[in-house]
Order: sequence, then C-alpha cells, then structure tokens
Amino acid sequence: MSKKILAHIAIFSANLIYGINYTVAKDVMPNYIEPLGFIFLRVLGAGILFWVFFYFFFYEKVEKKDLIRLALCGLFGVAINQIFFFEGLNLTTPISAAVIMVINPILVILIGGFLTVEIITSKKIFGIVLGAIGAIILITYGSSPIINLEHLKGNVMILINATSYAMYLVLAKPLMKKYKPITVISWVFFFGFIYVFPFGWSEYQLIEWSVMPKDIFWKTVFVVFCTTFLAYLFNIFGLKTLNTSTVSTYIYLQPVLASIVAILLGSDELSIIKILSTLIIFAGVYLVSLEHRQS
Repeated sequence: MSKKILAHIAIFSANLIYGINYTVAKDVMPNYIEPLGFIFLRVLGAGILFWVFFYFFFYEKVEKKDLIRLALCGLFGVAINQIFFFEGLNLTTPISAAVIMVINPILVILIGGFLTVEIITSKKIFGIVLGAIGAIILITYGSSPIINLEHLKGNVMILINATSYAMYLVLAKPLMKKYKPITVISWVFFFGFIYVFPFGWSEYQLIEWSVMPKDIFWKTVFVVFCTTFLAYLFNIFGLKTLNTSTVSTYIYLQPVLASIVAILLGSDELSIIKILSTLIIFAGVYLVSLEHRQS
C-alpha cells in the first residue's frame, strides 16, 4: 500500500474520531469536567503517550532553530486551538460548531497562499467551496436557526479555534520534510502543555473521579486517547505526505461520519438530502486531492 493511500486513511480516521467527538465531549462538559480542566487532562495524557513512544522508540534530535516553529505549532495547534474549541463548544451547540469549522480549509488556503506554502488554484478553490456547500446543507438540514447571545459567544470562539488550527497546519508542514511525525507532534504537545498549564490546572483539580459515572469516565478516556493522541498522530502522519489544503478539506467529512455513526446507533435516519450532500462533500475532497496529485 502506497504512502499516499496510507496518508488518506490516516486523515480519514482522524476525522471519523473528530466526528464522534462533538457529541462525546459535550456529554462530559461541563457537568463532570470543566472545559479548561478537560484540556489540561487531554494535553497531559496525550503528551505523556507521545513522549513515551518518541523517547524510547523513535528518538531523533531537533535543530535549535526549529524549536521556535515547534513552539508556535504548540501555541496554535494545541493551546489556542483546544482552549477556544472546548470553551466555545461549552457555550454553543455541536451543530453550530461543526458549521463554523467548515471555514477551516478556506483559511488554510488563504494562510498558505499568503505565506507562499501553497499555490492557490481555481480548481482547488472550487473543490473547497463545493465541499463547504455540502457540509453546510448536511449540518443545517432540519436544525433550528435560533441563536442566543451565549451561542454567539461560543460561535466566535469556534471561529478563533478554526483559524488557529489552520495556522497550525501551515506552520507544521515544513517540519514534516525534516522530521518523523512522532517527533513533531511530541514537541508540539510539550510546548502546548506549557501554555495550557496555567489555564487548566485549577479546573483539573476540581475533577471528582470517585463520583464520576462509568460511561462518562470511558468517554473521557475516548477524548484523551482517541480524539487527542490518535487523531493528532494520524493528522501529522497524513500531513507528511499530503498538502495542507487536502488535509484540511477532510474536515468536511466530519458531519458525514457523525451522521453515519448516529444512523448506525439508531439515533438518526437516512434521507435523500443527506445522501446528496455527502456526495457533494466527497466530490469537493476529491477535487482538492486531485489538484495535489497533478501539481
């Protein structure tokens, strides 16, 4: 199996996890774990796992000049990204958060073009817009348009989260040409934890593990191990082979995958609108990926 196919499988798997995470994380917060405490737990738990694998099995030295870029990746990819996502998700709805995250691939293209990391082409833009249309149709179909001030505040935070994650993808790409994926992500989480510590430590101490229901405990484990450790590892692995716009465009699959999971669990139903919007999304992802292969 080629590296490109493995990269696509990795990115697909990461977004499957993210698609499930919207609902899982919402069940845990804020009744059992406050947002900042949850972030502290995520970064600490996943960071330990990354460094165990990195130090004992894949260790390689990093040039001092690259530590600044790694520190910025930790700031945008872990600290700002997670703080604003969880704080925003705590105030808004999973549907609203998913809709706003649709802007992420567009931001990646704009930031990458501005920093001359990627060439902006008409085909790439068309693919991204097509995917965005499909995602918006799928997410907003049958949902309530009512938004209050609390939701608005949460939506703004999710927008900042999307912008921060786009910056992270663009900044991390050059590092993938020099180092192993596990090396990059281990250092990213090292710096990320430094940033997160002063914000999350107090809320982390408030977690009452002894009275936490078993299902909430295992959902917390899912968020730490799957949504943080595995998803970040899959993303950085895919980023080594694929360009940033292709990686970011996979975010359009999150509502599709979330709907599939909901249908399998019997909490949602299949409809013509969902099928058509899914096909539109896949067409958009294909166009962006095709552009990468031709360039």
